[in-house]
Amino acid sequence: MSDTLLLRAATAADAAAIAATIAASFEQYRGKLEPESGAFRETAEAIAAELTRESGAIVAERNGRMIACVMVQLMEDDLYFGRLSVVPEARGEGIARRLVEAVEDEARRRELAGVRLGVRIVLVENQKLFSSMGYVEISREAHEGFDHPTSINMRKALR
Repeated sequence: MSDTLLLRAATAADAAAIAATIAASFEQYRGKLEPESGAFRETAEAIAAELTRESGAIVAERNGRMIACVMVQLMEDDLYFGRLSVVPEARGEGIARRLVEAVEDEARRRELAGVRLGVRIVLVENQKLFSSMGYVEISREAHEGFDHPTSINMRKALR
């Protein structure tokens, strides 16, 4: 078997594997984020429903096993991505960066103006990754029930 990384568009049949990949990837944040990440409430059924609408996902596979994924959806004239997930044993290989680049390529294919994301204020390393890829802060927002910002919205212009 080849150790080549394959990136491809997800189908509804991938929903259970996507849910499992998100769960494994976000486990390190359990009990560390306020409020807790919505990633812990993701289900295969909800993801399958998302994949049949305007939303989508890109998955990364190695040797037939999903090791990373990212969810995408149209937001105005931008492509928004969230739930960027890489399983712990595959980290440090640049897979997150490759997935973000794939999102950017998809946005260009759709002739969209840019790409957006949201990142928790406390996840400084994630912010550094996105900044290194050309994303800039465009706003901050508070999750429901909080009186201070908990999340940073970032954007990269493509045109």
